[in-house]
Amino acid sequence: MTTEPQLREKLRKITALFESAATAGERQAAAAAIERIRKGLDAALKTQPLPETRFSLVDQWQRRLFLALCRRHGLEPYRYKGQRYTTVVVRAPRAFVERTLWPEYLALQKALHSYLDEATERIIREEVCKDADEAAERAG
Repeated sequence: MTTEPQLREKLRKITALFESAATAGERQAAAAAIERIRKGLDAALKTQPLPETRFSLVDQWQRRLFLALCRRHGLEPYRYKGQRYTTVVVRAPRAFVERTLWPEYLALQKALHSYLDEATERIIREEVCKDADEAAERAG
């Protein structure tokens, strides 16, 4: 069973992995690299329109995580009027989306999903009913 402090540490490690930082000096270098990425994205936005990438996220939890991650990288997520609430659009270089943003999101989402699944299972077993197994299958 994962505790909240363990989850927080795991999220920090995943973030550090994507920032390639293990020591304090590496974290400072990663912070400087993130700042350079933000400045590069800002400069690219001013000189040429970046391609839009549209994401359809399954639920509010995934959407909230993705929005926070975009903002952390200095991106401004949005959606057009009439688009579903689960749709998020981002203007960013494709290489950044494919090599950094999306893989980092998937790793963080996997860790959070695992934690929420464990917590839900534990709470149901402790507070509702010890038998929280799936329904049995029967033939037609």
